Amino acid sequence: MTRLSLVLVIIGALNWLLVGLFQFDLVASVFGGQESWISRVIYTIVGIAGIYSITLLFRERQEA
Repeated sequence: MTRLSLVLVIIGALNWLLVGLFQFDLVASVFGGQESWISRVIYTIVGIAGIYSITLLFRERQEA
């Protein structure tokens, strides 16, 4: 669950990088615009992954 969450957060961060540098929203381009239901689902999943990733800040580091 943690790795999946981090992968989704990284994908979201890369999308925001594209928006910031080139004003290009990859998710919207691939899935039919920001208003399409599939784009909204993807944005929601990435947002939930970001919220879940907040818990990583409060976990104690596990020694191997």
